Amino acid sequence: MGSNNIIAEIQRDHMYNLLMRGERVDGRAFDEYRPISIETGVIARAEGSAHVKIGESQVVVGVKIQIGTPFSDTPDKGVIITNAELIPMASPSFESGPPKDYAIELARLVDRGIRESKALDLDRLCIEEGEKVWMVFIDIHALDYDGNLVDAASLGALAALLTATIPNKKYEVSDEDVQLTVREMPIAVTAIEFEGEIMVDPCLHEEAVASSRITVISNQDGSICGIQKIGTDSLTEDQVNRAVDMAINKAREIRERFFINI
Repeated sequence: MGSNNIIAEIQRDHMYNLLMRGERVDGRAFDEYRPISIETGVIARAEGSAHVKIGESQVVVGVKIQIGTPFSDTPDKGVIITNAELIPMASPSFESGPPKDYAIELARLVDRGIRESKALDLDRLCIEEGEKVWMVFIDIHALDYDGNLVDAASLGALAALLTATIPNKKYEVSDEDVQLTVREMPIAVTAIEFEGEIMVDPCLHEEAVASSRITVISNQDGSICGIQKIGTDSLTEDQVNRAVDMAINKAREIRERFFINI
């Protein structure tokens, strides 16, 4: 058995022993997040931006808005494009070069929450049907990875969009820049399953030993606009229901704490 496997087994045994006492590796309750901080306006040249920390995990998200050509199948709608960059500085497990599977998965989950919640009215981002629309680029940059980048990136994208401005003057569309209209506040909450228990906001050690991870993205009214499971083991109906209920409740708390007055 390799040294990495031995370390993983030791960590798993340690987590199991804590679980038997109703504890986690960092002392949190099963439904408790690590400390969260959100700072907006961190990139001067972006139309919107945010720096988010969840525990030691941190990301910067920038939103750029520019004029482009619509897709041929949606000539009267604006465009959303989401990318994620995971650099080696953030974690030894990240590699330089083209986006790898985790970066693609991260970008897709964040994009799905915004798109499926209809947080942005793409019709209103049309300038001239078939010719010119506003393109909204959401760029996610991981600065430090200690687990649960999905939730940090989701919060960062939402905060950046909520503070973004459409640059009408720059592109001579009108004489006044306007606030980007955000109609919904989708919040992603990620949990792991470990020995039958559901725990939100997994740290890096917890992610490493969990056999399944589930992300639930919910709207302000508690409806689900995205859900994705990752991992080899299946989840029972009860475990999925617990994860969904926990996610909706935690999303409501986060939304009320950080986004009501943003």
